[in-house]
Amino acid sequence: MVSVIRLSQVGQPEVMKVETLSEQTPGPGEVWLAHEAIGVNFLDVSQRNGAVSIPLPSGLGLEGAGRVLSVGAGVSTVRAGDRVAYATGPLGAYATARLYPAERLVKMPDALSFDDAAAVMFKGITAHYLLKSTYPVGPDTTMLLYGVAGGLGEIMVQWAKHLGATVIGVVSKPASVEKAQALGCDEVLVFDPRTLATEVARITQGKKVDVVYDPIGRVSFDASLDSLRPRGLMVSFGASSGAPAAVAVATLNGKGSLFLTRPALAAHTATTAEYQARAQEVLSAVEAGIITPRIWGRYALADAASAHADLEFGRSSGAIILKP
Repeated sequence: MVSVIRLSQVGQPEVMKVETLSEQTPGPGEVWLAHEAIGVNFLDVSQRNGAVSIPLPSGLGLEGAGRVLSVGAGVSTVRAGDRVAYATGPLGAYATARLYPAERLVKMPDALSFDDAAAVMFKGITAHYLLKSTYPVGPDTTMLLYGVAGGLGEIMVQWAKHLGATVIGVVSKPASVEKAQALGCDEVLVFDPRTLATEVARITQGKKVDVVYDPIGRVSFDASLDSLRPRGLMVSFGASSGAPAAVAVATLNGKGSLFLTRPALAAHTATTAEYQARAQEVLSAVEAGIITPRIWGRYALADAASAHADLEFGRSSGAIILKP
């Protein structure tokens, strides 16, 4: 039998319920795999609480690592026994085992543990497209990054510093400053929307930053715009405080011909080729020591509600995984 977490309504973490299902036979192009570790991401929280709409009832989770148990017709890229990971839909990673499209599986190097794979794949691919596609970060880049003490922020700081960028990190509380400094941030600010842009201007001697990576949303949006140099890029890729208010086009003009984008992982992994290429670059970065998976918390699958609560309400400080 298989344990699966499903939800029939959106709401608080307790809306997630454990159900027991029978094992399934993979169809053409599918595999049946057993999870060893499951990644928890803030997108999961947003889908569960209704901030991001999904059809209900539904499973949850977009990231996992485990072993292939059986393959369906036409599958040649993996075989039973392979160690694999993935970091995109369809939803349903919160389960002891599941069906999954074979072409979206990534073979894991022997040196990478299941736990580390589940902690780094989704966040690593997100960091990859943000730093290399949304804005090509390099030695001449000065960037502002929120949430540097979280799972995604940790990876982005490490990778951005490897690329030569100057990183101004933003944390939510003073207790996270030391961790942000240890990760390599050149400067660390404790978030205050009233003073953030002024502090950024001070640090940069009035030049401000080339790009802002903002997963916070409503409460940080205006401060983020005001931290950008003329023709700078505002990357709004999350909304943990709620969706930002609509912005008038004239506002972007008035603040220095700014650019604004709202990117998503799905658009940057739409084809199998692009998805696999990004995944391989993440694995190569781990192997080279450019990024290091760091797991803050491990929870039993049945305790997914506790994991969500710790992530949603700011009690965590790093990647969270579930153990089947």
